Amino acid sequence: MTDETLDAFLAAVPLPGLVIDASERIVAANSDALALIGQQARGQNFVTIMRQPALLEAIETTLAEGTARTTQYLSNDGAQDTTFRVSCRMVRGLGLGAAGLVVVTFDDITDKEQASQMRRDFVANVSHELRTPLTALMGFIETLRGPARNDPEAGARFLDIMQNEAERMNRLVGDLMSLNRVEGEERVKPTQNIVLNDILNSTLHTLQHLARDADVAFEVEYPESPVSMIADGDQLKQVFTNIIMNAVKYGGSGGKVTVRVTESAREPVLRAPGVRIQIIDYGAGIDPIHLPRLTERFYRADDHRSKELGGTGLGLAIVKHIINRHRGRLRVESELGQGTTFTVILPIQESF
Repeated sequence: MTDETLDAFLAAVPLPGLVIDASERIVAANSDALALIGQQARGQNFVTIMRQPALLEAIETTLAEGTARTTQYLSNDGAQDTTFRVSCRMVRGLGLGAAGLVVVTFDDITDKEQASQMRRDFVANVSHELRTPLTALMGFIETLRGPARNDPEAGARFLDIMQNEAERMNRLVGDLMSLNRVEGEERVKPTQNIVLNDILNSTLHTLQHLARDADVAFEVEYPESPVSMIADGDQLKQVFTNIIMNAVKYGGSGGKVTVRVTESAREPVLRAPGVRIQIIDYGAGIDPIHLPRLTERFYRADDHRSKELGGTGLGLAIVKHIINRHRGRLRVESELGQGTTFTVILPIQESF
């Protein structure tokens, strides 16, 4: 079989692939493989081209013993690290002689590796978030059974702290369940007819006591006509509750929070009719370095203050998934000392 025939065969393989002969020379490679390992690879010894020990060992074993081997190959596409599952298979017959050829294919498993890493990080974060209050509870229980057994004043103080820690765990479990639910529904299109003004008014009414305690006034700017749309009313209320609550807690020093609704016949980012809901606070603002990561699970711009205020680090992750379900967009703009603006952009057409 000629090198040209091998090239033609590999051109039809939907993966990066190459062929190595008994002299350890790369005798054929398709365009995807050449883009991965180098355009000058054909005709070269594979050892000089692919220098990762695990891959070299797999190819050498297949050449020497004829046994199939699988390993990984790490690369970089210029934007991120990539991981490939590499399969090495011996091919005999077809006029190739006794030695045969080794066919090497590269399967990009970067997405799977990233998903696996995300799962590991998520479990580690959940474990950490639960371990802290559990450790506190166990410590206080031990103290109440020992040194503070006959100290009613200390006992009452410890019980208050234990209740706060238990409520923190309860909030975390609740947010985890909510996150799981919205992720499961993300591909399901909403079908409910709602009036956006009613959802916002209900949210503001619910949070009025929080604003009053923080000495924050709500300022509302609506279009003349109510905005009707297809959406999940309960989920949108969850979105606005999370964002407005954050505005009060972290930006309440500005004394007010503005909720501004703007309807557009053509929203540029959606390329369709849409509505923008801006939640604006006038407080300390967020360092721009944190903005790209605000919707990550358990990410907090101010970790200590967030925990003091009862945050679980999951609120904006839930917001992101709900907005994705509604085929919308979330924008965050902030400057230190100038406050923060969260903009929720939603389509308002009859169907998606």
